[in-house]
Amino acid sequence: MDLGKGQLDLMLLAVLEQSPAHGYAIIAALRARSDGGFDLPEGTVYPALHRLESRGWIVSTTTAVNGRRRRVYGLTSKGERALRDGRRDWERTVGQIRAVLAVAP
Repeated sequence: MDLGKGQLDLMLLAVLEQSPAHGYAIIAALRARSDGGFDLPEGTVYPALHRLESRGWIVSTTTAVNGRRRRVYGLTSKGERALRDGRRDWERTVGQIRAVLAVAP
């Protein structure tokens, strides 16, 4: 299934809801939580993270780990609201799709 920006943004926010994480950990969490279904390349995830940061939905800080600098992303209160609203909209959309796909008696 192709991912639109909205679905990817929502999944990234959901991953960051649990705790702040660096890019590779976010990619690994998407892969693990989808049982390998969303094994996304860095070239897809990092632009989305930058987009979310520009919206104020996430914030990043730079830390040093074993002498390497890593950017760690965390959810903001604005991002929490976007996630809550996105989940509500997603559930409504899924329900509407299920209704259309249901086999009529």
